[in-house]
Parts: sequence; structure tokens; C-alpha cells
Amino acid sequence: MSITPVPRIAVIVVAAGSGERLGAGGPKAFVGIDEHTILRHALTRVFAAPEAQVVIVAPRGREGDALTEALEAAGDRRDLVSVVTGGDTRQASVASGLAALWADVEIVLVHDAARALTPPAVFERVIATIDSGRDGALPVLPVVDTIKRVTDTEVLHAVDRDELAAAQTPQGFRRDILDAAYRGADREFTDDAALVGAAGHGVFVVAGDPRSFKITTPADLERARSLVATSPLAPVSIGLDARPANPRVGLGTDVHGFGGEGSLWLAGLEWPGEPALSGHSDGDAVAHAIVDALLAAAGLGDIGTHFGTDHPEYAGAHADVFLGRTLGLLGEAGWRVGNVSVQVQANRPRFSTRRGEAEAVLSAALGGASVSVSATTTDALGFTGRGEGVAAFAVALVIPA
Repeated sequence: MSITPVPRIAVIVVAAGSGERLGAGGPKAFVGIDEHTILRHALTRVFAAPEAQVVIVAPRGREGDALTEALEAAGDRRDLVSVVTGGDTRQASVASGLAALWADVEIVLVHDAARALTPPAVFERVIATIDSGRDGALPVLPVVDTIKRVTDTEVLHAVDRDELAAAQTPQGFRRDILDAAYRGADREFTDDAALVGAAGHGVFVVAGDPRSFKITTPADLERARSLVATSPLAPVSIGLDARPANPRVGLGTDVHGFGGEGSLWLAGLEWPGEPALSGHSDGDAVAHAIVDALLAAAGLGDIGTHFGTDHPEYAGAHADVFLGRTLGLLGEAGWRVGNVSVQVQANRPRFSTRRGEAEAVLSAALGGASVSVSATTTDALGFTGRGEGVAAFAVALVIPA
């Protein structure tokens, strides 16, 4: 059996910006250029560059959306993808990405998702420069306009544009140098090249590309849309040989205490007369354990990533909503459900009379996949034995679609 080598290169894709100047009413990375988002366009070009670990830094609450975009763009490189939550500043967001890098990574590229149309050749030039022995590499474009230094009302003097250049991304660095620069940073810098330069290291310039402009304003977005309209993003073609070769197994658990409002919902069923479980949604520990097991098997994070408290649309949602969305996430990533087995640990309710009904409801929510449910008590031990709540444990098998 061959083992895929761990890449020595990593790309941190910073996608945590609010996009206020774009005026789109949401995080910039998830605004559409065409039928695809800014982030999807950026990632498609990242994955067309030399193979690398790819860490996406996403806005809080949008980690699941970022992971879905990444897996759709990654093709056969999906095992190289991870998503982390961004910070309050760009510098804090890059630091979060650095903390997620694998130990074998030697070269780090930091790329703004807002530079969504950057050609893969720019990545190649930056990597080649670091490989040549440079500490850092910065893609730039020459400044062609006449530049003036001004006050609010008058021109002071001209600025020699021969000494000026417009900085772009990806900016590349030796991993040890970038790590050390971030550890020693005592203020905010406009970009990583400035931070590394302030730490005493030289940054070499390479040729940028006009297509690597930053989408910041509505006019920038229209420019990107016009460029994409003449050269649309080709769909990613993933053949059977590019999908994971073997089935995968995941484990999921969930626990909820009694004390919620309304009826008890468990295993996709309503249980009249039983105390409700507390939770962001309906507290259905069985359904939630199944979701966690399926996401884990497919490498798609966990239930908090996609359905957490910062997703208000899932407040009060029942099993069919959770399982249906999870089924969609699996399908987008190239998986289908093989089977699921879940065990409930609780004193109440009694499952024996409704086990078949629960299995049928859960199976239907998962597109007909086989679901088996078993139930047990803990002989009065622990919080379930004391009747304080319900615990569920699920094992799921997923199969390449």
C-alpha cells in the first residue's frame, strides 16, 4: 500500500473578512461572483497550484460553509483541507491558520481569498523563490499612475513611482521565519511581508498579476464578474479513481439533559407525556449522535461546525432537518451512507414498543440507508441511571458515491 507524502508547503487562505466596504450584507468570501462564491474561485486556483496543505480561515459561524466550498474545489486533494475560525483582525486570523499547520510544513503561503482570480503561476513563482533560499517572497505589480503626496486641499509634491509597487498575495515565507515573526509581533501590520520585514528579514519581490486584484468594493466585484463571464470556472471533474478508495467509519456521541420545553423528541419521534430534553434544537441525542458519526466518517468536521448555536436556522429543528442536511453534505463531498447503528442509554422513554418506528423514520431521513437502534439502561449508575438525561452513541459507515 502506497502512502501519500505529507506536503512541505501550506497555503493559509484568509477568508474571515466582514466585507463591509463591499456592502453585500454578509462575509465577503461567500458573496457570489457567478454561481460560485469568491472563496470557491480562490480555492479552485489554490488547488491548481503545487500540492499543499490548505487551511481556510473562516468567519465565526461560517466554518461549515467554508468546508463545503473547500471540499468541492479540492477534487482528489480533499484530505489536505482544514478550516479554522478567524480572529478579530487579519493578523489574528493568520495566527489561527499557522497554529493548524502540520509539523512537516516548511514553506507557508498566506493568501487573501478576496484575490479570488490569482493565477496558479503566481503561487509557483512565490514557492520557487523560497526554494531558492529567500526568507520571503512578495508578488507585486509596478505602479503605473503618477503618484502625488497631498493634503486635504492641495498637492504637496510628486512621489517617485519607480520605488513603488502594489503588493499582492500569496505572500510566501520559510515556516520558521514566519512563526518567529508572529510570536514576536508587538503591533498590527498591514500584511505579512511587513511583519516579517519588521522582524529583520528580507522579502524578495516576484512578478504579480493584474488578475490578482483584491475584491473590496462593488466596482471590484463587477470587474471580477466581467472577467469570469469571459472565462467561467470549469466544474471540478472527480472520477472514481479520485475518490476515496475505501469505505470509512465514524463515531458520534451526544448527551442532553431533561428540562427543555414542549414535548420530548428522540430518534426522530415525538414522545407524548415524556419530559423534553434541553438543547439548541429539539435535543434529539439519537439524531445528533448519528450526524456526528456521519460527519466524522466523511472527514467533514462535527455537528457544531455545521449546526451549532451560531446557526439560528436550526433552533428547534427536528431529526429530519439535521439528517437531511447531513446527507446533502456527504453527497457534495462524494459519499453515501452505508449503514448506521446507534445505542441509546436512558431510563426513559421505553424504546421496545417503538424501535421499528424509530428505525424507519431515521432511515427515511437518510435516503433509505439502514439504521438500527438499540437501547439500554445503566443499572442506576451515572446521570442516565439517575434519570437526568439521555446519552446516545452512534457508529456510521460511509461509502464512496
